[in-house]
Amino acid sequence: MEMVPDTAFRGLSHQSESLWLYAAMTVISLVITKCWWVIGVLPASVMCLRYFCSRRVIHGYLRRAMNTDMGNIEKFYMKPQGSCFWVAVLEGKVVGTVAAVGQQKESGGAVVLQRMSVDQRYRKCGVGVVLGRKVLEFAAHYGYSSVILGTTAYAPAAHRLYQRLGFCCVGVTNRYATPGGRQST
Repeated sequence: MEMVPDTAFRGLSHQSESLWLYAAMTVISLVITKCWWVIGVLPASVMCLRYFCSRRVIHGYLRRAMNTDMGNIEKFYMKPQGSCFWVAVLEGKVVGTVAAVGQQKESGGAVVLQRMSVDQRYRKCGVGVVLGRKVLEFAAHYGYSSVILGTTAYAPAAHRLYQRLGFCCVGVTNRYATPGGRQST
């Protein structure tokens, strides 16, 4: 659920078109209505709408995840050869997870790093690095030639983590865009 404010608000710095649109809507509404209170009410209304739309999208994502792979980790990650799921536990608490899913073993193939998640309270403590290295070790052990992943365009901390692990951005796609967002890397 921590992704709700991320998608609703923090991503705005990467969405200059949205910011311009909101500013234009406010100015046009002010000109049409000639009411100064519009300057405060309209942007607040738009931000509330963004929040609730983001919340709906994230809830939908969580429902889909629980109805597929995250609802049956054993079936999706532990039983298939070439896939695995790790859980980081500190002081008896689950603080992070990551999954590896093997793709096409012929000519080396690739492992897809998925479901990387670290509890907010344990970020910048090395948990993500350990989980990421586990996937890299898994790929090397099973003879995969590469590890690939996708992440949102406005996740700079995640980008730094992946760069620290040796990943580099090879492309940008619109396939995983969030509402109001345009790109994922």
